[in-house]
Amino acid sequence: MIRSTHPAHGFVRGKRLTGGGALLWLICLMALALPISVAAHGGGSSGSHAGIPIPSLTHGEMAVIDPYYGRIVALAVTATDTDEAFRRVLNFAQIQHSYCLWGVMPGAISDEESPFNECSHAYLAAAKAVLLRMRTMKDEMVAAGDLVSEIDATLIRNNLSLILCRFSGESFNTADLIRPRLSDIVLHAKSLTTILLALLAVAVGMWSAARALRTKPLATE
Repeated sequence: MIRSTHPAHGFVRGKRLTGGGALLWLICLMALALPISVAAHGGGSSGSHAGIPIPSLTHGEMAVIDPYYGRIVALAVTATDTDEAFRRVLNFAQIQHSYCLWGVMPGAISDEESPFNECSHAYLAAAKAVLLRMRTMKDEMVAAGDLVSEIDATLIRNNLSLILCRFSGESFNTADLIRPRLSDIVLHAKSLTTILLALLAVAVGMWSAARALRTKPLATE
């Protein structure tokens, strides 16, 4: 924590942050907000296979299933007839979703060049696996079946099928998390711009709040 050197001053009423101090805060915020591995990552086929294998999705299927992710997970977390494998795949889907910054990055689903595209494949593939598993559960099969019917109808209109299609591309594994690479984010204009704008907004908000708290005591005196 950055504090004023004057013993009577706390953090909020202390001296203004220097340029170096503000930069340090931005770096800390970035590290907390972006669960990104700087090291290179591979796909499901290159990592550990000690976990549970998860079939991949095609690029088109991913776009169709994405709007249903929240409903799938909401149903899955309330499921009662579960086992360890089900819970691990669900946990993988939720962790991968956070690594993808909760699906808010532009182009994460549609842009194959996005550094968040691979991890989007991963969490949506896991969500699909969870959904299909719930179709076999006594208490969840009706609700899961309704979701499958909705998704399947959309996929059929796009000449795809959730149940019958053969999945192509990369497969995944619950023991091998997919993390966007920082170097790829820097080279992807949309992702980098979004992150920089978010950090700028946070910095402006913190500066405005600190200034308001510093001037408030003066106004009451």
